[in-house]
Amino acid sequence: MMKLMKYIKGLVIVGAVLSGVMMTSCEDEPDKYEIADGLPTVNYIRMTDPEVADSLITGAYMSNTICLVGENLRSVYELYFNDQKAILNTSLITDNTLIVDIPSTIPSVVTNKIYLINKNHETVTYDFNVLVPAPEITSMSNEYAQPGTVATIYGDYFIDDPNIPLTVEIANVPVTEITSLTRNAISFVVPEGAETGYVNVESIYGIGQSTFRYMENDGILFDFDDDGDDAIAKDNGWHAATIGTLENISSLDGNYLIFQGDLDNGSWNDSDFAFEYWPYGDEATPYLNTLVDFEDLSNLQLKFEVNVPDAWSACAMQILLTTNNEVSGDNMNNSFFQGDTFPRALWIPWQSSGSYTTTGWTTVTVPLSEFRYGASGISLSPLSSTDITGLTLFVWNGGVTGTACSPTICIDNIRVVPIY
Repeated sequence: MMKLMKYIKGLVIVGAVLSGVMMTSCEDEPDKYEIADGLPTVNYIRMTDPEVADSLITGAYMSNTICLVGENLRSVYELYFNDQKAILNTSLITDNTLIVDIPSTIPSVVTNKIYLINKNHETVTYDFNVLVPAPEITSMSNEYAQPGTVATIYGDYFIDDPNIPLTVEIANVPVTEITSLTRNAISFVVPEGAETGYVNVESIYGIGQSTFRYMENDGILFDFDDDGDDAIAKDNGWHAATIGTLENISSLDGNYLIFQGDLDNGSWNDSDFAFEYWPYGDEATPYLNTLVDFEDLSNLQLKFEVNVPDAWSACAMQILLTTNNEVSGDNMNNSFFQGDTFPRALWIPWQSSGSYTTTGWTTVTVPLSEFRYGASGISLSPLSSTDITGLTLFVWNGGVTGTACSPTICIDNIRVVPIY
């Protein structure tokens, strides 16, 4: 009997403790979110930005955050824009407001409605247009791709609607053969007759234009062709660079610069992997700042085409826009290059994968804001626009560890152009 009484007494104590915990839990969460009964009502929709909160909207772009205003909005259990389900954050839902991000996925079935569903699967609809941006073109695999060859443009919102097919133009010449198409990339055969100009893509949602120009002919510093234009055709430094063509690498538009030889982590192979243009400022070797305005470095980028058929897996390509303080007339020297004092860009395309090759020519883009590293890869103060006169390319060091290789690196059409 005593054992039974102790057992009952224990149960009473445990029960009391549990009741206390439950009561405490309830008291600790007085504002706990609960789905309401009934159906929601939407009176209007507005943006969440306080500066435009008074403006009512009937549509908005994907990924935008909007606020539904109405009654009993806590009854919303699921929410769809067309056929795309939105993610609900209960912290942003009250009886009278519901803040939500429009899904970033383009709808497959467009009804121009929002579907508000309660826990009983009853649905309320509200008219609302999800806007899809016009195509955005950010880059091209090879900006100098020859007519008849395949090129790819990259970006977003490349939508091929069955009723209004997507179209591509280069310098107002229509593309007639698209070989592959996704939301973010279009591959196509470059049409005959395409010359210097912008790339345009038109979809059901509008027209997008590239910020770059196909076959850009402004801002060209080096084309390695002595063809009478302002672009420079040769080097001017200690080492005679190899400029010409190789049998196994087709030309884009004449000669190109060729780096070819052996590299390893300790390489100093300036005979095979250096290009020096240290000008005198005369007619034969003009200063680069007479060809390009370098004043706004933050809005400039260096571009070139590269072809790497043989694997490159060691050393960085160091790119220096030099001044006559570093290389001057007959006193040209490379002391500025070896140290960690003069800012340069380091292009290391093999670093993430361990090895780098290309399938034909591809366009490389390096913002001038990235000219801020020393020879060993340490960060320095960014390059100044003051008195930029020359260019040095040298595949060496960069503070990276790779594997020995014997690459072929061909370069053409070195240019400096605006970012936008």
